[in-house]
Amino acid sequence: MSGFLSDLVQYRKLLLMIVVLGIGGTHLSGFQMSVINYTSPYIQKFINETWLERYGSVLHQETLTLLWSVIVSLYCVGGMMGCLCSGYLTAKFGKKKCLLLNDVILIIATLHTGFSRTAKSFEMILVGRFLEGICAGIHLSTHVQYAGEISPKKLRGFINVTSSVFFALGKTVARILGLRDLLGTEDRWNVLLSFSGLVALIQLLFLPFFPESPPYLLLQKGDKAGCLKAMKQLWGEGNYHTEFEDLMKEKAITKGTKIMNVLEITFYTSEIFQTANLQESIIPYVSLGVSVSELISVIFCSSIIDRFGRRILLCGGYLLMALILVLLEISLLLSDQFLWMRYCSVILIFLFIIAYGIGPAGAALSVNNEIFTLSTRASAFVIGGIVIWLGLTFTGMIFPFAVMLLGPFCFLIFIAVLIISAILIYLFLPETKGKSISEITEEFKTRQFKKKRHQAVEVNTTEEKTFCTKL
Repeated sequence: MSGFLSDLVQYRKLLLMIVVLGIGGTHLSGFQMSVINYTSPYIQKFINETWLERYGSVLHQETLTLLWSVIVSLYCVGGMMGCLCSGYLTAKFGKKKCLLLNDVILIIATLHTGFSRTAKSFEMILVGRFLEGICAGIHLSTHVQYAGEISPKKLRGFINVTSSVFFALGKTVARILGLRDLLGTEDRWNVLLSFSGLVALIQLLFLPFFPESPPYLLLQKGDKAGCLKAMKQLWGEGNYHTEFEDLMKEKAITKGTKIMNVLEITFYTSEIFQTANLQESIIPYVSLGVSVSELISVIFCSSIIDRFGRRILLCGGYLLMALILVLLEISLLLSDQFLWMRYCSVILIFLFIIAYGIGPAGAALSVNNEIFTLSTRASAFVIGGIVIWLGLTFTGMIFPFAVMLLGPFCFLIFIAVLIISAILIYLFLPETKGKSISEITEEFKTRQFKKKRHQAVEVNTTEEKTFCTKL
């Protein structure tokens, strides 16, 4: 532990940069995903009142629910578009410039949501949420890559998990500010929606004082002097020959290769707790407790990921989450017959979030950064990001109707996804802890060779049996 703390002191400028990246990046995405849950009744009332004032009639509940689902889902659609753009933008301009440009667009987006109430235009919320989604898609992909590329090998797991820490912190801040005692009121919901613009401004002011990532400078720009200078700026004075040689090996592997182009239920936490038959007045505080639990568990993950490795946290986390969801299904089904079961449901939701935070929340991002070279990393994050945003879009549009139709059975699909993910990781993913990209690449090749060899042995065995049968 003392060695780990001394490392943190040595890399204090790096940690300061991680904070600047975090509050302006995944913190905003976590905030934006959660804050919409607290503004839901006020925005829907605002839409209804605006419609009545314009057209002299009240919206039907089905139309209002559809409009609300569009507001939620436009953020996800924007996220997918942001992911598609992120690969090109980071390759063209680098991570640093990409984030700075993104901050400007995000400030414009929050001005739309912030002044929508004054302008009596719910369309401004639609535009603002769409732009915020684009920014979130770019931020999520770029920030995770940036954090991973500026971290030394011995702190790589810890630094990678910080993305999840700030994501969880963003959701926690949203739920604190969203309480009725603060900004979660009918008079201040638009201020709550636009709060993320302030954090974007902070990143816009401070990020220019930090360097571009060393791998980008060397592998993409061919700037050896700039790469070494960035290492010393971030990691302090010292001899970084080993780290530089690892980058040169990666450059040799990717020589001549061009830059390739290419679960959460966050939006409806209140509906989940309503399904568990909790009192309406305590749901915001229980949701806040869930966010705090996630934040603490992700921080705990950052302290153990370099000890236990990524693979065990992913497999164990997904299987544990699937088991908890099975128990949650049972408790929700029995909550009408046994009143004490609703408290079991709340406890299980907390356990689910804790299992997610300790396992997949940090380990998945770390693995994404570690198994791809610089030439393929951006495209890999684009593909992964699109899958995530498609899932969030599906959840945003379908989940409220699924709850009405299926009740607790709506979680069955998540159980299947978790189990399949755990099996695939166990079969195909090697451990990446403490390994360079060239070592990880070799391990993938070894696994592929063993698979082909096993298949060849099976074919030969079959041919021998056939030959013996003919004789």
